[in-house]
Amino acid sequence: MRRQFPLALCFIAGLFMAVQYFIPHPTVQDMYERLLIWLQTLLAFAFLLGTVSLVRLHYHKIRHRADDRGYSWVTLLALCLMIGLGFFHSAHHAQGSPFDKMFQNVQVPIEATMFSLLAFYVASAAFRAFRARTLESTLLLVAACIVMLGRVPIGDMIHSSIPAATRWILEVPNLAAKRGIMIGVGLGMMATSLKIILGIERAWMGGGD
Repeated sequence: MRRQFPLALCFIAGLFMAVQYFIPHPTVQDMYERLLIWLQTLLAFAFLLGTVSLVRLHYHKIRHRADDRGYSWVTLLALCLMIGLGFFHSAHHAQGSPFDKMFQNVQVPIEATMFSLLAFYVASAAFRAFRARTLESTLLLVAACIVMLGRVPIGDMIHSSIPAATRWILEVPNLAAKRGIMIGVGLGMMATSLKIILGIERAWMGGGD
């Protein structure tokens, strides 16, 4: 019963979410809206569970004196500080509030730093991918050079046809490949959803049959 009930609930919920798109009845749509509200409630509990899991993980590192426990102290102190600022300042979303200052002066610069580090990884991956060893890599290298030149003013200064070639590459072959990938992703999502609804895939229950 411990496994049959979650499987049955998953089957009923998944079947309803799939069928409701084809039944424009007000009662069915009202049930769908109520389910969305329940999902938002479950999402709130998921955030709470994630927070508890985060605290337990870093508390475990601090208690067992792990080598990187300093980062755990910083994480827990920052978590408590932001929660405290959110609770004790009613207008914590207002511009200039302590909560907003912490977010704008700490969180935003950290995110900018993380994304800026990705530029080095992208450059490294591009260097390895754009080596003209085969016909395909040569075409990739030529297309990448045209697109990069067409996206900056110097490309138009070199020749007026470079921006037009860039638009053609992005709107024809690139868009065709992108749509093919999206179709493949959609089919994969449908196959995985069917496996979960029918009980074939049970990894979400902890693995095993």
